[in-house]
Amino acid sequence: MTQTEPKPEASGTPEDLPDLVDRTLSDEELTDLVDAELTPATVTYSTQDFDIAGLVSRLNRGSMLIPNYGNDDPRIVTAGFQRGFVWTKAQMDRFIESLLLGYPIPGIFLVKQTTDNRMLVLDGQQRLVTLQKFYNGIHSGREFTLQYVGQEFQGLTYKTLEEGLRYKLDDSYMQATIVVADGSNELNSAVYQIFERLNSGGTQLTPHEIRVALYAGPFMTFLEQLNVDEGWRALYGPPSARIRDQEVILRTLALFLDVDSYSRPLKGFLNSFTARHMAADDAVRSAGQLFLQACRLLAEGPGRSAFRKYSSGQVNAAQAEAVLVGIMRALQEGNLTGNLGDSLGNLLASEEFEAVTSRSTAGREAVIERVALATQAFAA
Repeated sequence: MTQTEPKPEASGTPEDLPDLVDRTLSDEELTDLVDAELTPATVTYSTQDFDIAGLVSRLNRGSMLIPNYGNDDPRIVTAGFQRGFVWTKAQMDRFIESLLLGYPIPGIFLVKQTTDNRMLVLDGQQRLVTLQKFYNGIHSGREFTLQYVGQEFQGLTYKTLEEGLRYKLDDSYMQATIVVADGSNELNSAVYQIFERLNSGGTQLTPHEIRVALYAGPFMTFLEQLNVDEGWRALYGPPSARIRDQEVILRTLALFLDVDSYSRPLKGFLNSFTARHMAADDAVRSAGQLFLQACRLLAEGPGRSAFRKYSSGQVNAAQAEAVLVGIMRALQEGNLTGNLGDSLGNLLASEEFEAVTSRSTAGREAVIERVALATQAFAA
């Protein structure tokens, strides 16, 4: 077998991102957004104009779906990338008003499943949900009445629109860009990258928030189950609103099972691992049991300091994943050190471990070295 030289890693730093980027993301998440895929996937797409009445009809009958995080809907083969509905009533009203006035509106992005020809909304949730609510006449349990609009439209509902205006709204159109998806990993990767490029401004999705939607199914459900474990929660702390806790679990499982194949970008490595184990196979479930055992031992022993530097309140993901993988390996081999606290203390005091959990933590050399150091630290 001929061994090929590894390709140089495509990498970036948070400083490479534009000023408009969401700075609520961590430095590690910002770096992951900057890191480029070595072989970006390509897709074919088409454009189609949909009349507004037709869009609402599709949403109501389920031939067009708006998937959300953790959605285990069996109808969804390639899940989309949506937060909850976040538009204010004023934004909703003004969008409807724009259509009534004949103003141009942005297009939407859809993913068409070849399995059943359903359309999944990749981008455009806020606009489509607003239309559906207005046509159905209900928003937040109350009648959808236009308020934050010009005087001529105030107090109107869809049903009370003058007939000509209702026809004008029904016959207005929205352009859609449609990507055909067959559920393959390659195409899922392409869809991931499309949304990552659309995902700018406002409160951006983290790489894992996108991943959870794209790879919805048994594996993500399994991660959610691990994420509520008492030992894990005692170590990590309160649940993360941005599901960063769940990503640390994913990183731990992926490095435990597949560290030798790791390469940047981190998001690509985790996406590929998730795609291979979407059914939550036996290997993943066995690793999950070792993860739970490691969490219990740490919670009963060293506690929260295992994941934090210098008693800091913030979890260091690179440190946490390495410590967990090291203990899981020792449990698997039956050679776990007798004094977990002393072993952890020696590891955290190591200058080498400090270096690979503090700077350039996504680089291949740093990942391989910190896992090796932790493995050595916890083996008796």
